[in-house]
Amino acid sequence: MAHIQIIETEDATGALKPEYDAALKRAGKVFNILKVQSLNPTTLRASMQLYKATMHAASDLSRAERELLATVVSRANDCFY
Repeated sequence: MAHIQIIETEDATGALKPEYDAALKRAGKVFNILKVQSLNPTTLRASMQLYKATMHAASDLSRAERELLATVVSRANDCFY
């Protein structure tokens, strides 16, 4: 298994800290999918903007349907977060 260096929540500083703080406010924790992007907070911010646009924008799919689709795709790809 590959090893990806991450910055833990308690060690976040600089531009990463507000990204982690937002994650804590949103979900109560910082999920690993965010931590793997921790060495590049600019990329993490852009990733979250894409996620929000995809999951919260107007769509023919409900929010629940989008979450279900994301879960099924993750499972099919043997991903876990």
